[in-house]
Amino acid sequence: MNARLKKILLVVLAAALLAGGGFMQRSMNGDRQKLGLTRLERPLDNMPPVLAFTTVALGGFRGLISNALWIRANELQENDKFFEMSQLADWITKLEPHFVQVWLVQAWNMAYNISVKFKENGPGDYTDRWRWVSRGIELLRDEGLKYNPNELLLYRELAWFFQHKMGANLDDGHMFYKRQWIIQMSPIFGSTNVVPLESLLQPTDEAGRERTNLLITKFKMSPEKVAEVDKEFGPLDWRLPETHAIYWAQVGLQKAREHPDRIKKDDIMTLRRVTYQSMQLAFQRGRLIPNYFLKRFEYGPNLALIPKVNAAYEEQMAESPENADHIGTGHRNFIREAAYQLYIHNREAEAAKWFKYLGQKYPNKIIIDADTNSFPRNVTLDEFVFAKLAEAIGETDQRGMKSILEALITQSYMALIIDDDERAAGFMSLARKAHARYNSKVTARAGQIDMPPFDEIQKEVLKNMLDPDEGLPDEMAARLADRKSTRLN
Repeated sequence: MNARLKKILLVVLAAALLAGGGFMQRSMNGDRQKLGLTRLERPLDNMPPVLAFTTVALGGFRGLISNALWIRANELQENDKFFEMSQLADWITKLEPHFVQVWLVQAWNMAYNISVKFKENGPGDYTDRWRWVSRGIELLRDEGLKYNPNELLLYRELAWFFQHKMGANLDDGHMFYKRQWIIQMSPIFGSTNVVPLESLLQPTDEAGRERTNLLITKFKMSPEKVAEVDKEFGPLDWRLPETHAIYWAQVGLQKAREHPDRIKKDDIMTLRRVTYQSMQLAFQRGRLIPNYFLKRFEYGPNLALIPKVNAAYEEQMAESPENADHIGTGHRNFIREAAYQLYIHNREAEAAKWFKYLGQKYPNKIIIDADTNSFPRNVTLDEFVFAKLAEAIGETDQRGMKSILEALITQSYMALIIDDDERAAGFMSLARKAHARYNSKVTARAGQIDMPPFDEIQKEVLKNMLDPDEGLPDEMAARLADRKSTRLN
């Protein structure tokens, strides 16, 4: 056989082998899809060139390369070479864009492991730490979900970052994160007065169109879904992280309904748990109150959410009977807190309604932790509130009670300064009742001194707060003096 014929035969053989390999690859891909052994989906229309190249050109070698890069990334992290490690993480996600665990691990690494390596830049300033927390959120939201829009685990993790990393208080920088999120959300939802959600759905001016465009393009959120979530679970303040935890959990549950063949029951349970836990957080501190004097926001309870938080707990217990006892513990604690918060906000009728509901729902559970006989049938609402107050302060003698009264009156005046009149009236009413209750129960004994009259304690607190040298700043003191004379006695 001459050399020319040999070369021709080799070319024909190579072509035949390539054609056969292509045919077998298509057959194997079909079998892998049917058996659920692959994460590959249809090619993305907006796939970056680098991702397109690695997906097509490297083929099966992508897994080997990504494993090697992952090992190297861990070594860089251990040596505190975070920026190099971040670049490798970017390469790994491009090599394996449909491997969900890659996105989860890298995002968690940034938001939790790397971020805590950075300390305060100054008192209360966690700029460097926030940069990594924010990057972890963006990795999931902007990139991971773009390539894997139907993966519930990504929605679960993203919702968890908002609920736990930003919303909870376990990270020293949590207040800084919350302030930064308010700054980012304020151009969309308002910095003082909350922007009506209707203006995001149907903007009528250029400012409205800019807000809607920012919500969609930068934060990857749907105005229609925002309105839907707010209608079902709100009214919510969309400048707070727990609201966004609810949003992303609900988007994940929507994807679960659209693709029931791709979900696991545990993933759905986790998303529902994020929803009702974040609802409770929104109830506890989901109302932003602007404090213009201190140039910051105060966090107050969002009492309007109480019925919907209760409904979320009820629904979760009904759909997960095997976990009903565990969920019920959180539900019972929520109702106790709801009754207490309504009471101290001067809404006693509503507090009485929820206190009655607590007794109906959990008649054989104590409601005062230190009293083993405090079943709802044995305790009045007033007794419950004062026991909770004493438990929080930890003082019951004359000096301790006087400190409690002073603290309640101070809280009332501070609320009055920032126009939170309902809370101001509630604290003052509670202080008066606590004073009267103490006097009615005190018996004369050696070393016991009478409690000063309530008006005397009130005047003393006001005098100290208005003291020009040691009291409030001048502007706040002037505001208190003005409001005290016109609104509250």
